[in-house]
Parts: sequence; structure tokens; C-alpha cells
Amino acid sequence: MVETGSMAGDTPTKTGVTRSEAREPSDPILMTEEQLRAAHVGEPKRLSGPVKLVEYDPAWPRLFAREAERVRAALGNGVLVLEHVGSTSVPELAAKPRIDMLLVVADSTDEAAYVPALEAAGYVLHIREPDWFEHRMFKGPDTAVNLHVFSPDCPEVERMLLFRDWLRGNEADRHLYERTKRELARREWTYGQHYADAKSPVVEEILARARRDGGSEPDVDG
Repeated sequence: MVETGSMAGDTPTKTGVTRSEAREPSDPILMTEEQLRAAHVGEPKRLSGPVKLVEYDPAWPRLFAREAERVRAALGNGVLVLEHVGSTSVPELAAKPRIDMLLVVADSTDEAAYVPALEAAGYVLHIREPDWFEHRMFKGPDTAVNLHVFSPDCPEVERMLLFRDWLRGNEADRHLYERTKRELARREWTYGQHYADAKSPVVEEILARARRDGGSEPDVDG
């Protein structure tokens, strides 16, 4: 469950089948209250309204760089990959004003190896998903940040980076994605994750084009 900026936000079920594979592309399945509660450490926060999108802010890469320094200082060589992802990582794309970060560690299930160090740096664990690539997600200490943690060779890592890189270089799909986001953002949502779920069909459509026309090797910085 990558809610914000998970531009690859089509969440597989326990069987490994994504929601949009289980239903028609125009009819995405939203996470249930039970699923949301199971994934969250504590109570999931209700949105109960539309989603706020803002125009692209050139300050977002600088905010990512600052947070990346904090994460690297906390984890040192434990950082295998650390990337700016989500809509705030794509110039000219409207987004929710929250920086999404992708962190790959040796084993995301080995929380003792990284959670205490991140908590000491001010990050707070909000999401733990054993049934979805052993995903963990932290909120930032003083900046609107979602820090997503996965293990090496996780398919979601490739999806997130491929989607980001494709949108950075493909104006038509960037505009398509923004139009879809704006249309969906105007609706009333009980949870922000439901907005992310609703984007799944267009995300899958764009990812399919990216793999067909642009290859599948994303640009990754360690």
C-alpha cells in the first residue's frame, strides 16, 4: 500500500493478484477498512473529503535531498537504494505536497536492523504490510515525508522507478496522469488510500506503455 505518490499504487492481494487484475480496469477495488487497519501501526487517518493537489514545486528535490542525508546518516551502509519517487519527483506534475522516498535495505522484515535507527532520527513507523512485499512506511520527523522500505529485487521497486522515469520523459503520459489525478482528487474519499487505489487503471496503462516502448531498466542511484 503506497498511498502517496505511489504511482505504482495497484496493491496485490494476499494471492499476489493486483486489484486491477481481479476486476475490470474501469472498476478498481478499494482497500477495505479491515485491510487498512491491519496495515497501519495505530489507527488509519481518515480523509473524509477531496484530495489536495498543488502545482509542482521546485523545492521538492531539495527537500528530498535533505531527508536523504538524514536517512543515510542514520543507516550508513544499510542504505542499498534511496530514491525520490512519487509525483513530487516528476517536474511539472501536480502532486500532493508530500515527499515520497524509496529505501531498499537488506531485509525489510529485519526491523531491528533499521527501525530503531530511523526512529532515533525522528521517523515514525506507520505501515507494516507482510502480505505486500513486506512493505514498511515511515512518516518524517519535521517534513511531510513518506519513507517506503522494501528489500532487494522487490518488483514494486522496479515499478515505482520505471513509472517515475517514464513520466519524467513522456509529456503525453505525464499530462494523462495529471488529468486523471485532478479528476479523482475532486471526489470525496474516506481514506487517501482509496484515491491511490482509484488511480490503478491509469497507472497500469502507462506502465504497460513504458515497458513496451521504453524498456524496463529504471535509473537507480544507490
